[in-house]
Amino acid sequence: MARQRPVLFPKHQRLLDQLGENLHLARRRRKLTTTQVAERAGISRSTLYHLEKGDANSSLSTLLQVLVALKLENDIVKLAADDELGRKLADIELLQGRRKRGTGP
Repeated sequence: MARQRPVLFPKHQRLLDQLGENLHLARRRRKLTTTQVAERAGISRSTLYHLEKGDANSSLSTLLQVLVALKLENDIVKLAADDELGRKLADIELLQGRRKRGTGP
């Protein structure tokens, strides 16, 4: 049975396209062929091609394997590291809790 393709909004597909382009440029800057990166990552050339094209069916583990092959694996921990919205929500909750106790300004 074939896997169902995820449905993405156009703006989210553009993000995947940009990620793919970034991987493509990183590979080209290192003067590596698709064959070399695919072999180092333990994937097929067609899988690498799909990842570089922003295919939504690419797995996170495949992305990590390619990042390792390009020596960019530490970049993966930067994803969601600067959680501005989460910090704002936590700050609001902290401020509201402070006011409930009567210690607020």
